[in-house]
Amino acid sequence: MTLFYSISGFILCAGTIVYAGSKLSLYGNLIADLTGLGKAWIGLILMAAVTSLPELITGISSVTIVKAPNLAAGDVFGSCVFNLLILSFLDAIYKKPLTSVVRNTHVFAAACGILLITISGAGILLSAQIPVFVWFSSITPVIFMVYFFTVWLIFKFENKFVELPFEKSEIQNNIKSLRRAIMLYGLHALIVVGAALFLPYFGKFIAEYSGLGNTFFGTLFLAATTSLPELVVSISALRMGALDMAVGNLFGSNIFNIFILGIDDLFYRDGSLFSNIEQSHLVSILTVIAMTSVAMIGLLFKAERKKFVLATDTFIILVLYVLMMMVLYNLKE
Repeated sequence: MTLFYSISGFILCAGTIVYAGSKLSLYGNLIADLTGLGKAWIGLILMAAVTSLPELITGISSVTIVKAPNLAAGDVFGSCVFNLLILSFLDAIYKKPLTSVVRNTHVFAAACGILLITISGAGILLSAQIPVFVWFSSITPVIFMVYFFTVWLIFKFENKFVELPFEKSEIQNNIKSLRRAIMLYGLHALIVVGAALFLPYFGKFIAEYSGLGNTFFGTLFLAATTSLPELVVSISALRMGALDMAVGNLFGSNIFNIFILGIDDLFYRDGSLFSNIEQSHLVSILTVIAMTSVAMIGLLFKAERKKFVLATDTFIILVLYVLMMMVLYNLKE
């Protein structure tokens, strides 16, 4: 496989993900309107799970076919960081400070994300002390239990704020539109999965040929590419005025990403995944915690104006991302 072929394939997959991802926000918004589930909940659960499908497929491919656990871990943690960086992109586009115009209830989902990524960080840091169950780390069942409990809590919490835009009879009248929206949503989700399936093949070769290493390449390039659906969906939702769906999608995706890390551990049959990935990923984990904390402060503080293009909170998020990449570059394999 030549470098030109790998880069071309990587770009083609990225373009496909961008196209299909842009359609997901359209049909996700329609599903929210037709069901009355609410755009924040749709963003946190439905949109987040689907836009994170590239991370899921990429991670499984990385640990089963390519046998590159650092590529899988870099993709997961790098995607978490990149998702928070998207808040800065959205803030730069929107005329007002983004965190000042969305509900502060997103703080709940953000806190749940911090809890899950802290558990995964403990799994890496204490991998030698944490017992292995069959072939996977015993931290993985903990991640699964916390994830499902978190989803349940978010559903109960968000359900308090949902207002049905339609009466039940109106929803029944729009059942055909709902079925079509779900069908097209599922179709474009499959396209995203198909494109993501080939990303690790091209990514591993580019990482080895360029000398960047799997950890740095996975955290920067692969994570940015698999996070393209989140970027495209969030920008599309922002333009449609569905701000809570855009922000909810990002925090929800980070929660789902840690669930993906547990799935990767189940598919990695050469021992515990947490024992076979570099501790340099802890840099990304600490950065996610710091960035999420800054976003939570922004959601609660509600700045009235921006300083230049970005508000203070999203500017700090941007700075943290740049600093993390500088540190990881110096620590690269």
